[in-house]
Amino acid sequence: MPSTTMDAIQKLYEVCKVSLSEKGPPSSEAIDKVRVVLDKITPSDVGLECEAQAARVWRSPQALSKKRVFPSSPAIRYRHIYECKSFSIGIFCIPASSIIPLHNHPGMTVLSKVLYGTVHVKSYDWIDKAEPLNLLKVRPAKVVRDGEMSAPCGAMVLHPEEGGNIHAFKAITPCAILDILTPPYSSEAGRHCSYFRRCPKSDPSGVLLNRTKGSEFVWLEEYQPRDSFVIRRDLYTGPALEL
Repeated sequence: MPSTTMDAIQKLYEVCKVSLSEKGPPSSEAIDKVRVVLDKITPSDVGLECEAQAARVWRSPQALSKKRVFPSSPAIRYRHIYECKSFSIGIFCIPASSIIPLHNHPGMTVLSKVLYGTVHVKSYDWIDKAEPLNLLKVRPAKVVRDGEMSAPCGAMVLHPEEGGNIHAFKAITPCAILDILTPPYSSEAGRHCSYFRRCPKSDPSGVLLNRTKGSEFVWLEEYQPRDSFVIRRDLYTGPALEL
């Protein structure tokens, strides 16, 4: 298929295929190649233009005054596009006020693109990286990001040990986030998703405060989200890939 006529999502697949590998973290050059294509993806490229239009007027005075209700599901939905040993591509569709709790991507690089809507992102990196990994204990983490992202905007890149690998999403408006994970989750390879929550703990020695150079830090512990937290797998209705 000539590149001039190739669908946007097909272009994204092709650049991921040649740039990403299961053997290790991608180079900065590889990430840049993927990011350039990812940043150009629009809701219409993945069959979400109607949802994007609803999100654009969701907080408008006209919509609120008319108490207009836009069609949406109360459940967080994941639309799977593609997965191989090197990467996966999928879209999270999140209703307003819904939350994806703090979770990690161990050994993985993540590119996240907000396709439509506004989402609040809170992300952390572990402080004690040099210590043996033990997710069952309380561990200190520093705040990397705490703010809103609104479409259109550039993709957010999370590296295995920096950039906010542990993060949570709260939808301010209905929103959709296109995620590229490299390599993807794999229980067999030790890359499974863990969830975390903040817990009270003090640092009387001030050692951590010095190590983070005054940055805000918190204590996180692994936990199991409530049964009410469900991400439903939804049907992807955008253009099909030519593999």
